[in-house]
Amino acid sequence: MFVETGQDRRLEHVPTHPDWVAEIRGRVRAHVDETVRLRCAEHVHSMRGADFVAGVLSDFVGRGKYLRSMFGYLGWRAAAPDSPAALAAVSGLELLHAFALLQDDVMDRSQLRRGRPTVHVQLASWHRGQGMSGCPDRFGESGAVLLGDLCLVWAEQAMRESGLPRAVLDRGWPRYDEMRSELAVGQFADLLNEARRVPTLDEVMDVLRRKSGNYTVRRPLELGAAMAGAAPELLAALGDYGTMVGEAFQMRDDVLGVFGTDATGKSAGDDLAERKATSLVVLAREVAGPATRGALDALLHGSDEADGPVDVAAARVAIESTGARRRIEELIATRVQSALRLVDGAVADGVLGDDVAAVLRAMAVRCADRVS
Repeated sequence: MFVETGQDRRLEHVPTHPDWVAEIRGRVRAHVDETVRLRCAEHVHSMRGADFVAGVLSDFVGRGKYLRSMFGYLGWRAAAPDSPAALAAVSGLELLHAFALLQDDVMDRSQLRRGRPTVHVQLASWHRGQGMSGCPDRFGESGAVLLGDLCLVWAEQAMRESGLPRAVLDRGWPRYDEMRSELAVGQFADLLNEARRVPTLDEVMDVLRRKSGNYTVRRPLELGAAMAGAAPELLAALGDYGTMVGEAFQMRDDVLGVFGTDATGKSAGDDLAERKATSLVVLAREVAGPATRGALDALLHGSDEADGPVDVAAARVAIESTGARRRIEELIATRVQSALRLVDGAVADGVLGDDVAAVLRAMAVRCADRVS
């Protein structure tokens, strides 16, 4: 139910967190599945292998965590009632995320994503099976990039055709454009970090915010709230919360990239195997003694061609010995506590309703404590 008193708007009821998350995830998935099905039928149907390509893309998009759409809709619900059109609009964020992942997997030469071969690997395998000419791997990488481009187009199209009035969408487009630009710049900055000798922790954290943290939590929240016509105070509170939770989310991702298991949906120790300069690895190098720092320098500077594959087990031991893992856990906990205080403050100030606040609190903990 929605109550409006002057400029002061409240949501009287949002379902309890587990029920709400399950409901929204199901609704978003239905929107995304239908969007991909319709767009593939419209644009992909005439290609050779259309059914295979459409199946690969549908399967890939359908296996996400749906965090971005969840936060986008939470931003909307913080200032406006339930709206199927608003849900359809933020569902497009999952296609934007698919675009980013498809290209990220090509750039990182990842073999697994969400527990299955990455799309470029599947396309390369299909190329081989069809007996086509040319390089299968090159075909797979090029095909994945192009499918990512389609997802980028369809993401914006989903917003435009969501059914929200133009004036509502116009409030969101600046946030949406900022999110997309920030994502691309963050990805490029990540490339630059990997191309230099060793980035500083501050540089890695800057990329972390741009490339993942902001676009996972902060920008979706702001987008949904802006479209809903949220007051500046609410937008500011959600933005600050999003910064804290987004950083915690990505630092947890960096921990899982080193110490995670195959349950993450990627190969265990993937970030180490790829010699990525993540927050955990760079922090470990900064606090390490001379001997361990030398080993971490060799990890970051080496190449499989010259030095052979990374000894993931040895690298884990070296990082653990520095205490960096414990320090990252402390940084994650600090950010979650800051986010929870921000939510409590917004409720106390009358900016945020209790029910939406309860979901925001639970989502903060979920993002920081996840195991995949």
